[in-house]
Amino acid sequence: MPSYRAPVDDTLFLLYDVLGVERRANLPGFSELSRDLVSAVLTEAAKFSETVLQPLNAPGDLQGCTRLANGDVVTPNGFRQAYKALTDAGWGGLSADPQYGGQGLPHVISTAVNEFISSANMAFGMYPGLTQGAIAALTLHGSDEQKRAYLPNLVAGTWTGTMNLTEPHCGTDLGLIRTRAAPQADGSYRIAGTKIFISAGEHDLAENIVHLVLARIEGAPDGTKGISLFVVPKILVNEDGSLGERNAVSCGAIERKMGIHANATCVMNYDGATGWLVGVENRGLPAMFTMMNEARLGVGVQGLSQSEVAYQNAAAYAKERLQGRALSGPKEPSKPADPIIAHADVRRTLLSIKAFNEAARALILWTAIRGDVARVSSDAAEAQAGEDHMGLLTPVIKGVITDVGFDNAVKAQQMFGGHGYVADYGMEQFVRDARIAMIYEGANGVQAMDLVGRKLPRDGGRAIMAFFREVDGFLSENAGEEGLEAFLEPLKRAREDLQKATMWFMANAMAKPDNAGAGATDYMHLFGLVALGYMWALIAKAALTKKAEGADGMDAKLMTGRFFMECCLPETATRLARISAGSETIMALPAEAF
Repeated sequence: MPSYRAPVDDTLFLLYDVLGVERRANLPGFSELSRDLVSAVLTEAAKFSETVLQPLNAPGDLQGCTRLANGDVVTPNGFRQAYKALTDAGWGGLSADPQYGGQGLPHVISTAVNEFISSANMAFGMYPGLTQGAIAALTLHGSDEQKRAYLPNLVAGTWTGTMNLTEPHCGTDLGLIRTRAAPQADGSYRIAGTKIFISAGEHDLAENIVHLVLARIEGAPDGTKGISLFVVPKILVNEDGSLGERNAVSCGAIERKMGIHANATCVMNYDGATGWLVGVENRGLPAMFTMMNEARLGVGVQGLSQSEVAYQNAAAYAKERLQGRALSGPKEPSKPADPIIAHADVRRTLLSIKAFNEAARALILWTAIRGDVARVSSDAAEAQAGEDHMGLLTPVIKGVITDVGFDNAVKAQQMFGGHGYVADYGMEQFVRDARIAMIYEGANGVQAMDLVGRKLPRDGGRAIMAFFREVDGFLSENAGEEGLEAFLEPLKRAREDLQKATMWFMANAMAKPDNAGAGATDYMHLFGLVALGYMWALIAKAALTKKAEGADGMDAKLMTGRFFMECCLPETATRLARISAGSETIMALPAEAF
């Protein structure tokens, strides 16, 4: 059976020693964020994840969810008790507004906790995870009445939330949505249509499920300009806040899918269900994007989570599995063979995962902090910079971390040989679960096009120029710093590759848009490599300081970072070459030749 240990110490090191979260003490929510407090929170989250959620992961995957004849859905054994334990402990409201029962901690803390939960049991973590997105959307776009009616119970976890976008005929192209909303005399709407792939669409964990649904009001313009957002509860809410009648929304089927079997991914039928407009008529997409951005960062966390838990199990196996002799001579002469950790190729594989995981965690936490700044800073320039950062890095985090996270789960599975392909060791579940993260909340090719087509040119390239300035500032400030040489020069070369790629798009994509499409995925990954390389440079600087203070474990961090700089970061040159090749060959082949 697989195991999991939450990386509490590494997370604390990143938050305080690398990213300096205490320097944000002037911001709301950060002032009392002492290292002792955060350590206590993360330690308890680790305990809950390791002892309650992880033991349910494999059995839940095997059992899956069951749809009853009346449309109700039953989650796997133990999930209801685990969910009650989660809500009783207040984990779902960790970063929610205290006005609605939340604990008011910065979102970066809940981001760290979400990684632990997802590594332990990704399918389970999706139930409360989607609720956080619903809370964010209603907080920013809901009316005062809607906030009073829904937020306290969503924050408490007694109700859960969903996001309803996809329909049988459309996914990414939301302008094709057919679900209709008919206005009623009392100000409500009748929602009619079918949504598919709705995670946690129906289940037995909570008293009520609050669906946020995209639909088109009768007479609305075609395309995305005519889409509105509605709140549609499974059970209607009375004026006094109590639950009333069952709404006309039901689960028509549970999707049969490759992984995350313990999460109820549903076909949802709206048969004249009662709903209420959220925000402004025909402005549903901007409101839903609040939830989608939360979800995309959460999906990036999922990519890291499966990479991390797969790595932990592969590394443990590599230290125990005896197979062959090391090329440099026997390492365990008293045994019939050496542990496979003695083989250079095994070490290369494991180091590539480990080096990615540590930098990816830093990148996610760094971005989460900037997101907190954008939310709560009273300094307009600082808040704008945080928002720019979030907009630029969200597609990179979602696309790169889930792409590489899946690849890493496969690499970790490979360490087990044939044992990784069968279910006994749990590795094939990590691969199956990790695969969905590359697809939902905007497939990764779409994330790449969003980055190149929208995020780079926005506001005259303000966000990407700020990123370059930050990296350049670090390189300049630390030039000649003893011990950092192995990090600064590779980062400088990678940063130059990113700038060349950016300039190439500026020169070649406007006149020939297919050049952007052909190079977008390579650009997203090139950007991701540079961002991860910058994280490793920050980590190395902090590790050198901690090492000088006598801290343990810093040599391992520095060696892992050097591996990334030597063996992973040079891939930027390959990505640049692909981008610079343009789209001519790609577009020349006639469709019938495929």
